[in-house]
Amino acid sequence: MSAKDLPEMNQPGDSMAADSGTESSPNREEVAQADGKPENGAGGSETAGGDPGESVDALKQALQQKENEIGELTDRLQRLAAEYDNFRKRTSREKEKLYSDSLCDVVSRFLPVVDNLERAVSAASETGDGKSLQEGINMIFRQMTDILEKMGVKPIEAVGKTFDPELHNAVMHVEDENYGAGEIVEEFQKGYIYKDQTVIRHSMVKVAN
Repeated sequence: MSAKDLPEMNQPGDSMAADSGTESSPNREEVAQADGKPENGAGGSETAGGDPGESVDALKQALQQKENEIGELTDRLQRLAAEYDNFRKRTSREKEKLYSDSLCDVVSRFLPVVDNLERAVSAASETGDGKSLQEGINMIFRQMTDILEKMGVKPIEAVGKTFDPELHNAVMHVEDENYGAGEIVEEFQKGYIYKDQTVIRHSMVKVAN
């Protein structure tokens, strides 16, 4: 057999060289990433920012401005609250006075009726006639006085009391040693007072000494 008839055999070294030649070599980008370095070999530049001190000063200024605004609004609110409270109290007093004046005016219109009933009761008692009439008038008189009392109106005490110009109207004067100075000895017309404060009508009285 001649040498030409033998199959051509590759040497081991030649095969390995061929295989290594076919492998792609790593590019520079992959190498750079493996090394942790950017491709261009230059580090990232820092971004220039504003001055931190200026930012803090601006925030402080804005905060102070808001605090001033809050203070002004709080002061305004307090003034409004005080004005409203004064208005409420003043309105309440005016309302109470209006009611008191109106009530006294109404009651004063009933007083002549009360006076007439009282006189009728007194006359019937003196004559002794008309017992049923007397009882009826007494009942009406009690009803009227009860109504007045429920409204806060009651008679002013007079006989036996010391004369008080705030409550009594002296129409007669008598000298009598049996009575003290300024003592009321007789009442001609009853006076009435509302809630022990407002005199609706003064008592018409006779005063001793």
